[in-house]
Amino acid sequence: MDLGRVIGQVVATVKDPSLTGFRLFVVQGVDERLEAKGKPFVAIDGIACAGVGDVVTLTFKRDAAIAMGDRPPVDACIIGFVDESTVLEKDGSISTLKT
Repeated sequence: MDLGRVIGQVVATVKDPSLTGFRLFVVQGVDERLEAKGKPFVAIDGIACAGVGDVVTLTFKRDAAIAMGDRPPVDACIIGFVDESTVLEKDGSISTLKT
């Protein structure tokens, strides 16, 4: 499971019939400090309520398909929201980042 920030929505006029009714989003992966990492990718909205700007949890590959009931051909699935991220720093202090 990874973290990501929804940065856009995908509009597809033609797609696999099993994806009908599901929204697709462009997601930028983020680290524990909510800083961008890697390249953006497309993920299906498995919780049916994500939106642009949300920080979300994601699952990938086979687990993404299972999260969607094993029906659609998906490789990345949004499965939850992140309200805050708490990180234990090397000096022993704690940083809490609100989303």
